[in-house]
Amino acid sequence: MALLEGKSKTERNKIIAAALLGLVALVALYLAFGRSFFGGSTPTAKSSPTPRPSVTPRNVDTTRPLPTVGEQDFIYQTTPVDYRPGGSGAPDPGRNIFAFYEPPPPCKGAECPTPVPPPIKTPVPATPTPTPPIILASLNPQAIYAGSPAFRMEVNGDMFTADSRIYFNQSEMPTIFVNGQKLVADVPANFIQQEGARQIIVQTPDGKMYSNQMMLNVQAPPRPGFQYIGMIGRKRYNNDTAYFTEGGRPTPFGARLNDVVGGRFRLVDISNVEVVFEDTSLGFRHRLPLTKAATTGGTGTGFGTGTGTGGSPQFGNPGGVPAGIPGIPSGVPRYVPPQPKRTPSKDDDVDDNDDGDGDGY
Repeated sequence: MALLEGKSKTERNKIIAAALLGLVALVALYLAFGRSFFGGSTPTAKSSPTPRPSVTPRNVDTTRPLPTVGEQDFIYQTTPVDYRPGGSGAPDPGRNIFAFYEPPPPCKGAECPTPVPPPIKTPVPATPTPTPPIILASLNPQAIYAGSPAFRMEVNGDMFTADSRIYFNQSEMPTIFVNGQKLVADVPANFIQQEGARQIIVQTPDGKMYSNQMMLNVQAPPRPGFQYIGMIGRKRYNNDTAYFTEGGRPTPFGARLNDVVGGRFRLVDISNVEVVFEDTSLGFRHRLPLTKAATTGGTGTGFGTGTGTGGSPQFGNPGGVPAGIPGIPSGVPRYVPPQPKRTPSKDDDVDDNDDGDGDGY
């Protein structure tokens, strides 16, 4: 072939391979597109003027009538509503999807109502408290201790009249009119038995003239701050000693009759039940009962009360033997002075001494 002349073997193989590939491509195009690819006529589809269905529906009951309006309403009323809020097609809970707002038609001209302005509220000024016609300036005394006896109270101020009265805690007191600036009244003791504040005012019996109020402070009197724990009694009840404890003091302390304890409380009575103190400044008397927790019923170092050989209360057990004395450690031997024996004579009485014990001595 002239195309292959002068070519090498490799070049001739390439040309032959290219020709074969072109032939294979033409065969593939023919198989894919047919003769229309190579210039043949394209067939056209003919449409029928009246198409006819090829499939006839089956099981169609054309003789059954449609439900009436009453039957449709009955179906709607009796069919339950399957409401599922979690479904994607369900409306929001509590929302009526069929309700919507219809704005009213706009008004024109004189049909539009005139807006009424809100009423203006004028603040009502607070009524000031009227000044009392009677002026109460001071009290004398301004404070008193509860339990004090009846006392005289002076009221100082202005605009007092002869019919003005002092009212102590809303109780009228017998009032003495001194002048327009001073009134005096005697307050009974039963009005100040308890602690607390008492109201003092001045007014007339008809209530037309009155004063401002002041307060009288009725405070509790000072009381002893210690406890009575026991006593040592003597045979003739002279030189009796009572013992007490007080917060802050590690050991008990003793006091005799007429001793002043705590700087202001005088010991005026001692017994195995209680002691009585008198306030040297105010005159109040305070009773301190024996502290039961400090007594013991038998021997020991506690403070107890018993009856000694002379009939007087003693510390320790009821037998009269002292079991413990404040300030003296237990176990220390006590010195008992010897008592000489004496032979009574015929001239001696049955009980010639004055101790009343009947032993003749």
